[in-house]
Amino acid sequence: MPLRVIFMGTPDFSVPTLAALAEAGHEIAAVYTQPPRPAGRRGLDLVASPVERKARELGFAVRSPVSLRKEDEQDAFRELTADVAVVVAYGLLLPKPVLEGARLGCFNGHASLLPRWRGAAPIQRAIMAGDRETGIMIMKMEEGLDTGPVALAEKVAIGLDMTAGELHDRLMQMGAELMVHALAELERGTLALTPQPSEGATYARKIDKAETRIDWSLPATEVHNAIRGLSPFPGAWCEMDIGGRLERVKLLRSTLANGSGKPGSLLDDRLTIACGEGAVRPVELQRAGGKPLKAEEFLRGASLGSRVLR
Repeated sequence: MPLRVIFMGTPDFSVPTLAALAEAGHEIAAVYTQPPRPAGRRGLDLVASPVERKARELGFAVRSPVSLRKEDEQDAFRELTADVAVVVAYGLLLPKPVLEGARLGCFNGHASLLPRWRGAAPIQRAIMAGDRETGIMIMKMEEGLDTGPVALAEKVAIGLDMTAGELHDRLMQMGAELMVHALAELERGTLALTPQPSEGATYARKIDKAETRIDWSLPATEVHNAIRGLSPFPGAWCEMDIGGRLERVKLLRSTLANGSGKPGSLLDDRLTIACGEGAVRPVELQRAGGKPLKAEEFLRGASLGSRVLR
């Protein structure tokens, strides 16, 4: 018998799971998502989240509370009489009355191999740390931050040049499939829960703007991991000497290269850049206000000085 589900999510990452649950025949009692955000050049337009747009396309009721801490919001949640709540990158804290507001509890799809990378930015942090493996986990939520017992998990290898965007797209599809599997087992009463180990926990804090500027004094592996871990958004950047003027440029893809020299200096005409140890070669770049370009295209339109960074 299909479950009555409250779905809670906001960004693109959440959309495949919502669609998959609906396709699997579950009854979507309501969709919770964050309120529309200002957008446009002046920030005057309010834009609905990807989840809200998908929910309305599918004909589901949408709720967008600013917070779930108020008693009336918690009562409204309980009054939906849901069997289960499914949470995928919702972005709001769920207080205890909400966690207990569905008959079978709240289940979260989290993009890491818990307890590693609890928190807001597990995909980016895994790549920036140089992890060779990550995954998606379905866990039953409790009051702690991503501390609940794990129901299902699936691993994925992180390629040496894989970007956060590529890993994001892979995991969001895997997460949708795994959540459908988890709810099928929950429906049959066969879903087993395993407590997370106490050792090995790390916190995936939000990306700070100060982290996005490339530090060429770091070893090449760390620079490369930062570039791919921040791609495509917000993007790692540096100032390049283009035609005698410093210009801010995002590096969206790179690869490790041979060479050494003063950190931030160009080593050849293929855009190999020296780091504190070793070198990297940007593969895809984006000038301010421009579109992403392969390195060959970028070099055809930019006369570079010998220094990349101020």
